[in-house]
Amino acid sequence: MSAGRPSEGAGCITWWGFSPARDLLSTGPVRPEGEVNILLVGSGDPRHILKTTAGLQDKDSLHVWVIENSMEVVARQLLLLYLTLTPQESMGLNEKTEVFLEVFGNSEVRSQTADTLGCVASQLSMSVTETLDTATHPCLDTTLLKFRERDELLRIFKRWMQPHSSSSSSGCSAPILMSKAWDYRVRQHLGTRYDSKKGCFDWDITMKLHEKGCRVINKQQYFQWREQGVAFEMREGVYQTTNPTLLSSRVFSQKGNKVAVTGYWGDIVSSPYLSFGIETDDESLLETQNGQHIKTAQDISISNVQALFQSLYSRQGCSITAQSNVEAEGSKECDPKSITLNDLMNLNGISVTFLPLDSLNKLPEKQKYSHFFNAVYFSVSCVHQLGPMLRQIAAPDAVLIVELAKFLLDLNTEQEKGFAKRVVDIAQEAGFEPWHEAKCDDVHVVFIPQRK
Repeated sequence: MSAGRPSEGAGCITWWGFSPARDLLSTGPVRPEGEVNILLVGSGDPRHILKTTAGLQDKDSLHVWVIENSMEVVARQLLLLYLTLTPQESMGLNEKTEVFLEVFGNSEVRSQTADTLGCVASQLSMSVTETLDTATHPCLDTTLLKFRERDELLRIFKRWMQPHSSSSSSGCSAPILMSKAWDYRVRQHLGTRYDSKKGCFDWDITMKLHEKGCRVINKQQYFQWREQGVAFEMREGVYQTTNPTLLSSRVFSQKGNKVAVTGYWGDIVSSPYLSFGIETDDESLLETQNGQHIKTAQDISISNVQALFQSLYSRQGCSITAQSNVEAEGSKECDPKSITLNDLMNLNGISVTFLPLDSLNKLPEKQKYSHFFNAVYFSVSCVHQLGPMLRQIAAPDAVLIVELAKFLLDLNTEQEKGFAKRVVDIAQEAGFEPWHEAKCDDVHVVFIPQRK
């Protein structure tokens, strides 16, 4: 198989984004109102969906259209959105936040989290098989996926439903040991530097992440994630059950043959803290003492995710109080593993539709999508898909938001600047120009349609 390559730290599959959550409707010259449509290309996780929904006015409606690079990522997005829509009567705010972040950023989870994950996968598998022309839940729509893509989703959900222990094996087929899969990725990435990996970890956080403004990422927590893949360890518990949502297949060339290998092929350098853990509106979470941050990226992630969940409760029209949260947490009758798709929250005017993997270039062929999207987002890994066809599906006053390579730590400064310049060139060739009034941001760049 391939030898270690320094450029592989980001992996070949995007389990989480390489930028903080953004309210995509607040990035352009004019905030669209009423019925709003957003296209996300390769976002990797639902952070922008949650952040944008939290910023909506009561009278606004939001339809998010999602295109990803793989069905494994689509499955993960569905799972995380399902957890997000779990009602507070079934899962209290604290427990929901913990389960969400565990599944989101941990290679290994608690056994009770794995049980919940298996039950959710069971519900999602039924929704995929039962869904033909009408979505089984108004907020989650997979009806436009191709039949073979739905079959692939079903296969993935069924794999998640099987027990995945990292500490013991079952009598049937041997489970994937996440600890070994993670260590293989670290060895593959570091190569001859593996024996001095602690020094590599220290360099990446001190000279890269901290220098890029992420000093809130705690060195001890970052080291643990780099070593074991566990980013969020929020309560006394045993994190030793494989998180199957972070496993996928990758094709290698071996002695002239192509071999599919199941393992962990995602990011092992930048960290899942970037999505929710490095920015906050709560200044108290950014306080320092003797030059050191008092709170960590884990603390900020918890606070931000809880705030986003609370905004969804408000959108549904129910209030969340400390007392009701405690009651939900402590209730023996409210079992998150017993809920179904029909029990999920129905957020008024919010819908997420998943499009086929190859649909981007086909959207202009359909009249429905002509000058349709008010905002379009491209991730750093999908910029190469940006082309002139985008003007045909973007509304006249649409904004184009492109994720830059700031947090791809394997790139040097010159490569990062070169990528940013290439993004501008690609966008201009597609008929867009930089919006110069945008707040200075070296994480994303905002474009507007070129004026004729």
